[in-house]
Amino acid sequence: MEVFVVVCGVILVAATLCTIYRLAQGPTLLDRVVASDVLLAIVGAAVAVDMVYRRSYENMTLLLIVSLVGFLGSVTVARFANNQKPAEETPASEVPTTAGDPGVDR
Repeated sequence: MEVFVVVCGVILVAATLCTIYRLAQGPTLLDRVVASDVLLAIVGAAVAVDMVYRRSYENMTLLLIVSLVGFLGSVTVARFANNQKPAEETPASEVPTTAGDPGVDR
């Protein structure tokens, strides 16, 4: 069991370091949001490994809260992060017309 915990700990530390790098260097806001969501998932995984090692479910509430915060944070940012530019009005002189087209019914 101790080998399992050590291997999981090493993997979680490596994942945490990679995630912190992405959180600091992410070129866009969405990269940073995804990195923070992954960081919360890593915290949840660490809590789960701790629960397995101790053979107790005392931290189940903490695990659920961390998961819920990560989910709601990602959904909220995804809802308000809109990369589309506002629609621009096309001047009336540039609007295509169908006058003179032989295939248009009048």
